[in-house]
Amino acid sequence: MTAIEFLLDGLIDYAGLYPPASLDMHTAVRKYLEYGRSTHAQALGRFIVDLDQFPYLWDAAGDYVRGMKLSVIASCDTDWDELQGELGRLVDKGFAIEAVEIKGARAGDIGRIAMRIPSGVTTYFEVPIDAAPEVLDAVATAGARVKIRAGGPTAEAFPSTQALAQMLSDLAARRLIFKATAGLHHPLRGRHALTYAGNSPTAVMHGFVNLLSAAALLYFGGDARDAQLVLEEEWPGAWQVTDEAIVWEQNGWSADELREVRRQFFAAFGSCSFEEPVHDLEALRWL
Repeated sequence: MTAIEFLLDGLIDYAGLYPPASLDMHTAVRKYLEYGRSTHAQALGRFIVDLDQFPYLWDAAGDYVRGMKLSVIASCDTDWDELQGELGRLVDKGFAIEAVEIKGARAGDIGRIAMRIPSGVTTYFEVPIDAAPEVLDAVATAGARVKIRAGGPTAEAFPSTQALAQMLSDLAARRLIFKATAGLHHPLRGRHALTYAGNSPTAVMHGFVNLLSAAALLYFGGDARDAQLVLEEEWPGAWQVTDEAIVWEQNGWSADELREVRRQFFAAFGSCSFEEPVHDLEALRWL
């Protein structure tokens, strides 16, 4: 595999049900199945779905649901004793539940919740971009992973490059695997529309290649100040993408190093669009 293929391998968890796409279940399922048969299917990760939407998922996908890798969104306030049994029943029915993503967990809840997730299901705890050390330590102790938000429906929802770089640095120091979500439709940082409406407001959004590069830099011993610089880079010419490596300025990562970063640090990002990230990479001639 080439460097860009290692970067993309299962990178994009498809969140078509969520804003700004907000697709109905039948459309989101159809698109996910189409992407799984497309030229760039390798980049497709899991289908993101709320726990209470599973009946509609079965109606929309039928037997095709058995070929869909799923990640379930749940809340910290869920009845975890009941959910533990429900997840088991869903798996028995043929749902390939690979991950659970939990919102709103407090440090004292993390270990208790993690113990109730069935064996073999990856657990993510969504934390604030300025999460306290004890929260990250609790996730690490539980053997779970972190989920961070890189954007949202308003310009104010996008964290600063300084805050994002510091969070990545804190995660790298603990060797905590993470996924990101929201506002990462484009490879490089730049100003884009917040919604698909013709009169949509715009905001400066983080790029997923910026994020990957910052993660790689920190994973291999770099510091948060340099990570902030790569997060702020908007010029495509600052990168060189070859089969063997991805290079930003004086920092480069081989295909093998990118594979390690993806497996051991930056697991995925959630996006309500699969096409935008792929089309932008093609426009840059990186894919």
